[in-house]
Amino acid sequence: MTTEVVIDIAREALWLIIKCSAPLLLVSLIVGLVISIFQTVTSIQEQTLTFVPKILSIFITIILCGGWIMNNIVEFMQKLFENFSTYVR
Repeated sequence: MTTEVVIDIAREALWLIIKCSAPLLLVSLIVGLVISIFQTVTSIQEQTLTFVPKILSIFITIILCGGWIMNNIVEFMQKLFENFSTYVR
């Protein structure tokens, strides 16, 4: 196994992590921004106010995008396992 192969696998793994976490991070960012604007407008400075909406939105996003995320991860792992014999050499 050459260094190029290792770098390619690492690059693909990092890209997979970015691709799979992007929906969750974007939803969390948007919900946090909306709640921050609401807190600023209403002068409510409760720290726990952001937690419940964010966690609910993340759960909903996982329900909606979970299959897609799992398919991407399974596809990557199947590709790794199929080429395992070439990696060991």
